[in-house]
Amino acid sequence: MAVQVPSRQLFIDGEWREPILKKRLPTINPATEEIIGNIPAATAEDVELAVAAARRALSRNKGKDWATAPGAVRAKYLRAIAAKVTERKTELAKLEAIDCGKPLDEAVWDIEDVAGCFEYYADLAEGLDARQKAPVSLPMETFKSYVLKEPIGVVGLITPWNYPLLMATWKVAPSLAAGCAAILKPSELASITCLELAEVCREVGLPPGVLNILTGLGPEAGAPLASHPDVDKIAFTGSSATGSKIMAAAAQMVKPVSLELGGKSPIIVFEDVDLDKAAEWTAFGCFWTNGQICSATSRLIVHENIAREFLDRLVKWTKNIKISDPFEEGCRLGPVVSGGQYEKVLKFISTAKSEGATILSGGVRPEHLKKGFFVEPTIITDVTTSMQIWREEVFGPVLCVKTFRTEEEALELANDTHYGLGAAVISNDLERCDRVSKNLQAGIVWVNCSQPCFCQAPWGGNKRSGFGRELGEWGLDNYLSVKQVTQYVSDEPWGWYRSPSKL
Repeated sequence: MAVQVPSRQLFIDGEWREPILKKRLPTINPATEEIIGNIPAATAEDVELAVAAARRALSRNKGKDWATAPGAVRAKYLRAIAAKVTERKTELAKLEAIDCGKPLDEAVWDIEDVAGCFEYYADLAEGLDARQKAPVSLPMETFKSYVLKEPIGVVGLITPWNYPLLMATWKVAPSLAAGCAAILKPSELASITCLELAEVCREVGLPPGVLNILTGLGPEAGAPLASHPDVDKIAFTGSSATGSKIMAAAAQMVKPVSLELGGKSPIIVFEDVDLDKAAEWTAFGCFWTNGQICSATSRLIVHENIAREFLDRLVKWTKNIKISDPFEEGCRLGPVVSGGQYEKVLKFISTAKSEGATILSGGVRPEHLKKGFFVEPTIITDVTTSMQIWREEVFGPVLCVKTFRTEEEALELANDTHYGLGAAVISNDLERCDRVSKNLQAGIVWVNCSQPCFCQAPWGGNKRSGFGRELGEWGLDNYLSVKQVTQYVSDEPWGWYRSPSKL
């Protein structure tokens, strides 16, 4: 399918600008390995311009144009963005699919979620005014106290390549709703739709500098943004290793960060399940988004009584997944995002084999696809808890398996990880599901499903999966600072010191 990839520049202060060093990076279609375009490569010099533009946007007209404007003013722009995204849904979905390799049907779903997220935060922006001056109950009648919620200021938003526009929206929509000005730095592996978001913002007349978009490499653009003294907060989604570097850079200026990092999430399947329903959710939980999802339930923990039959069923479901170019009708698994990621995934599989694990299914390039970064959905058994495949995030369509006898053993295996983003439990015993949910060490637990995500519900993890919550009201609070205002309301003097007039 012919898709025209627009050629864009950096988006700074409401205008398209060529990078100061005039560098560009190639854009590669992971399904064909062909260069389909290029993106501008920002450097520290461009970061300086973007941060200055964001600062001006906050102070323009003493803040009345954006930061201190009524929430309804910001909501108008967010709804206009949502409408434009919906209008361009088909085009944006095709650009997403050709850029990061996800199936077109999935990309369409993502773009619909993008529009829905902007709509949702438009509603919260309007509701923010009513939340101002919330009274605080005090034990002394001589004082009254209330709380103001104010935008944090200029925020740096650094986002990944697996959901290019949606992950950007999870940060852009609430930060703008809160009244912040933002600099978005998407991953250089998939930036096309984020640059199209800039065009949408230009078309709807978003005030200059409120959202600036810089594409480019992490060390050249992301690092200067994370360490910039005039950026008030960094919100990052990506690897734990990069998150650690961002946290260290922010620590030098005691700058707040919110981090949504890696995962190695478990899915526990008890013996009382419908095997086909459980098999489909297990496959979806690990192979959705081509396996490239931080919350992927990539560690299957299945009751030993049903393990053999369940794995037979799961292999059949897996072999029925259509692997193809993302634009082919019915595609359910596309390529991983890049040659580097492809090699990394295959290395994980070969290491598992060399450590003594069994490749039950998949683990190789599909025979019918000679080009592109395709890996068959892979199921690995005979895994021990010391193996790399059990402990480290693959970020590809690879599932590892262990069996259990008791609920306690299942929980011990599930929590045996440095990560704590997602977890799933599948059982017809809802009391057991409730019990297990409470004992899983994760920020998100799914019961009888895996991976559903709604912009109304909080998203985030613990342990090395990061901290802070995105989405819902929690996502808005990420970009607000809380100010206490307390007033002395008595007509009587305070009376702590002896009055000079009475001497």
